[in-house]
Amino acid sequence: MLLSTLGATLRTAITHAQAPRYVLASLLAALGGLAPTPSPAQAPTHPVEVMVLGCDHLHQLYTAQDPRSDVLSPKKQAELAQLRAQLRRFRPDLILVEAEPKEQPQLDSLYAAYQQGHLQLATLPYGRSERYQIGFALAKELHLPAPQGVDYMASTSQGLLSNGRNIALFRQGLQELQAAARPLRRQVQHDSLSVYDYLALMNQPDLVALSHRVLFNTPAFVTSGTFAASGVNTNDLGRVDTAYIGAHYITLFYNRNLKIYSNLLRAQQKTHAQRLLVLFGQNHVKVQE
Repeated sequence: MLLSTLGATLRTAITHAQAPRYVLASLLAALGGLAPTPSPAQAPTHPVEVMVLGCDHLHQLYTAQDPRSDVLSPKKQAELAQLRAQLRRFRPDLILVEAEPKEQPQLDSLYAAYQQGHLQLATLPYGRSERYQIGFALAKELHLPAPQGVDYMASTSQGLLSNGRNIALFRQGLQELQAAARPLRRQVQHDSLSVYDYLALMNQPDLVALSHRVLFNTPAFVTSGTFAASGVNTNDLGRVDTAYIGAHYITLFYNRNLKIYSNLLRAQQKTHAQRLLVLFGQNHVKVQE
C-alpha cells in the first residue's frame, strides 16, 4: 500500500491480523491514492492498516490570557474541520486515543452524550484535547463506535535525567528539539499558523526523527549519573544501574510504549477493525513504528 501526502511520504504497513507487524504512520497533509503493493509471499488475506497522527496535546495550547490560543474558537474549529476532512480519506473503522483501557466505560458514556449533543466540551476537563476535538468528532462524523483507549499511564519527565558523563549531549538534543518545536507552538497559539499546518509540520519525518533521537537514542551516551530527585517518574522497573543511567532512562519510555503497543494489538483483536487511526503525542510516533 502506498500513501502519498502533500508534504511528506507517509509510512505505513499492511500487516497480518494473526501476527501483526505494525508500522504506525504519521498522518497529515492530503491523502492521495491507495495502491496495494505487497509481494505475493507477504500478501495478507485480511490486511490491517494502522496509522498514527502525532499530536501536540491541543488542550495545552490554550492560555486564558490569549483567546487566539483556544481550539474552541471559530477559526481553530474550522482548521480542525479541515484536518478531519483529510483524516476521513483514510476511512478508519476504529479510532484509538490516549486513554487507558480501564477508562473505556467513561469514554463510552461521554461519547454517547456527545453524539446526542449533550456534552459541553468547554467545561469538560481536557475537553480541548485531541481525544475530543479529533477523536470524538471524527468518530461521530463517520458513524463509528466510541474511540478506544489504548494508553498505559507512566509519567517520566525529561528533567529526570540531569547529570552524568556526556549529559551535555542530552541537553543539546533537548535544546535542538525545543528550538524546532516551540516556535511552531507559539505561532499556532497566536493564529499565525493554522492547527492543520501545525500538525502537518509536527508529523514531518525530520521532526518525528528528531524527537525520537532525543528520547530514545541520545540518552544512551549518558553514563555514571543519577536521576534528579525533583524529576517525575511513576514507572518502577526495579533497581537503577547508575553506570548506565541514560540507558535506564530510555527503558522507562520504551516500557510504556511497549504496553501501549500491546493495548493496540488487543483493541484490534477485540474489534476486528481493519483500518486503525491512532491519536497520540508526537513523541510516541517513531517508537511505535
